Amino acid sequence: MGFQENGNGEMGLSGIPLGAKNKYKRMNSELPEDNDDVLHQQQQEERRSRIRKYVLACAIFASLNNVLLGYDVGVMSGAVIFIKEDLKITEVQVEFLVGILSIISLFGSLGGGRTSDIIGRKWTMALAAVVFQMGGLTMTLAPSYAVLLVGRFLAGIGIGFGVMISPIYIAEISPNQNRGSLTAFPEIFINVGIMLGYVSNYAFSGLSAHISWRVMLAVGILPSVFIGFALFIIPESPRWLVMQNRIDEARSVLLKTNEDEKEVKERLAEIQQAAGFANSEKYDEKPVWRELLFPPPPLRRMLITGLGIQCFQQISGIDATVYYSPEIFQAAGIENNSKLLAATVAVGITKTIFILVAIILIDKLGRRPLLLISTIGMTVCLFCMGATLSLFGQGSFVTALAILFVCGNVAFFSVGLGPVCWVLTSEIFPLRVRAQASALGAVGNRVCSGLVAMSFLSVSEAISVAGTFFLFAAISALAIAFVFTLVPETKGKSLEQIEMMFQNEYESQGKEMELGDVEQLVQNKTGLTN
Repeated sequence: MGFQENGNGEMGLSGIPLGAKNKYKRMNSELPEDNDDVLHQQQQEERRSRIRKYVLACAIFASLNNVLLGYDVGVMSGAVIFIKEDLKITEVQVEFLVGILSIISLFGSLGGGRTSDIIGRKWTMALAAVVFQMGGLTMTLAPSYAVLLVGRFLAGIGIGFGVMISPIYIAEISPNQNRGSLTAFPEIFINVGIMLGYVSNYAFSGLSAHISWRVMLAVGILPSVFIGFALFIIPESPRWLVMQNRIDEARSVLLKTNEDEKEVKERLAEIQQAAGFANSEKYDEKPVWRELLFPPPPLRRMLITGLGIQCFQQISGIDATVYYSPEIFQAAGIENNSKLLAATVAVGITKTIFILVAIILIDKLGRRPLLLISTIGMTVCLFCMGATLSLFGQGSFVTALAILFVCGNVAFFSVGLGPVCWVLTSEIFPLRVRAQASALGAVGNRVCSGLVAMSFLSVSEAISVAGTFFLFAAISALAIAFVFTLVPETKGKSLEQIEMMFQNEYESQGKEMELGDVEQLVQNKTGLTN
């Protein structure tokens, strides 16, 4: 094998020169900097992917408590049949057994706000799971109606804690760009729970009356068990950590949940500023409950927006439409039980599908556009449903229209007012009062839900089913005006920026008023001079 000297005096193998005149060059000799850039971009993309998966996992685990509420709604519809047969209880006792959970969950939500401020968002979710497990186990093993009620009491407290804290926690850990879609997860998981409850009823209905309802209720404990494992994965809320002056831990959590390190610094500075303002001397002697009862103007506007949208979510009649859909379809002419069940299943499927649509759109279109689309669509569907039942008799055409308008109402609700309501109430309140103000919103929501659910049949008897839908349509039309005038857009803003938006709006209104007063004084003086 020969060697050949190149132009620079260097020798190459097999007569191939390695000098400056060589047209064959080593691949790694030209673009070292480009390779470094590509490698850096790949590492950044991998980091972003890990962060997205981590935040998604946190949102899913935090939403597991909401499965409990949905599962209870679904499973009790079938379990009470066997409970009544096994424990020999009356219809009144059955109604009390079913209804007490919603009542007790109100107290759980109220207590959960204060509890999460003391022990943290993460451990409030853990407490909710433990309390529900105690309640679920008590119900499963209950030898009598009285013990069963004790179990329902504990389960209600646990569900109240969990339903209130989930959207707050998700909102506080999520990046700005997809906070809306992640905070809507609890609404999806409620629907998942309802469907699992129906499946459980079907799966265990073949067992004996003494065993079947116990197994149905015992299965509901499983989601809370998974929450125990989730505690080893999910972090504490960075907002709560800053409130406790645990800044390094908050920074660590933000680095795990935000893709841009520069954004982490900005978010941490904003949170510290908000927490510092909340902990300032002027608030030291003013308890949160007193601040909520006698709020300053910006907080008053937040409370009107948050509580108002929570109440409109329920008084527009969605629970009546879902829970009493068999009665509504019977009024439209469906008599066969299998057809009634199929129509009801269609309502449930529609509700779940369009919540998924909302998750896709909420951070693209924004909260306010979805709310306007939702309330306008609901108003049209509710009015058309009332018109269908009042103007036409029973028949296949009326039945088809009834199914169409009920499913349409549920679809428009699920794409906006359903999930966006919870997103907004977890975003708009200041850090200091966020948990307890959101708890108030949850209480208002459940109270309105209970009033509508308990009054629908009696109101329908008084003014007819068609008249009730006209009433719901009028309330939904009021919701359009409410959203248009009082609900701001929060898409893409940090929680601290949203707080400042309300504050700045009040200050700008004050300046406009002062300017108007000055102009009025000038006009008065001019008139006196003339």
